Parts: sequence; structure tokens; C-alpha cells
Amino acid sequence: MAKLSIEDLKRIKESVEASVTLREGGYRAKVNVHMGTCGIASGARQIMTTVMDEIGKRDVKDVIVTTSGCAGLCSREPMITVELLGAAPVKYVALNPEKMREIFAEHVLGGNPVERYALAVGSETSY
Repeated sequence: MAKLSIEDLKRIKESVEASVTLREGGYRAKVNVHMGTCGIASGARQIMTTVMDEIGKRDVKDVIVTTSGCAGLCSREPMITVELLGAAPVKYVALNPEKMREIFAEHVLGGNPVERYALAVGSETSY
């Protein structure tokens, strides 16, 4: 058996953390709406309302919606992070309700990230 490198271990850790976080709650996907002061001022409440409307309208039961504070990219607000079970998280920026509906349909429900609205793929770590 080949020896594992530090990079191999990091990938394993990220994969396990992502799947455990979502699996423990029984959800397939998580949408985190960044709602720091800058996000709220930029329209994060509209984004949250849009996500909740889409979930209700489509009667989706396996998606959790959470909030967090500022991600440190105030000029790129409003922002969300989408996590699907077994996939790297995707951070979306400069959103509006129309973009949010498209991301919900394509990524959250369909599993296909919408690259034109994405800032980054993957998660921050402190190794």
C-alpha cells in the first residue's frame, strides 16, 4: 500500500467533514446565506426569502437553510455557500433573486454548480 501524503489526508478530512455535517442532519444539501451587516445591507434578506420561497413552492424536504455572519468579502455581497452531500462547497457572490432561483434549480436541486456566479469551490481550512 502506498503512503498517504499530507495532501491526501487533507482531501480525506474535507470529504469526511462535509458528508458528516450534512448526513447528521438528514439533509442532502445545505444553503448558507451570509447575513452579516454588509450582506443584509446588500440584499441578503431578499436572497433568504427567495430560498425559502423556492423550498416551499417545490415542497423540498431535504435541504437545510442556515445563516452566518460576514465572510469578509463585503463588496461581493449578497453571498451564499451551497454544500451538497459528497461535493465541495461552492460560494456564490453578487446575487439577486433571479440568480438565486437559477442556482437553486441548477445546483441545489440538479447538482450542477452555476459557474458564472461562483467565486470559489472548496472550503477554507486551518492546517
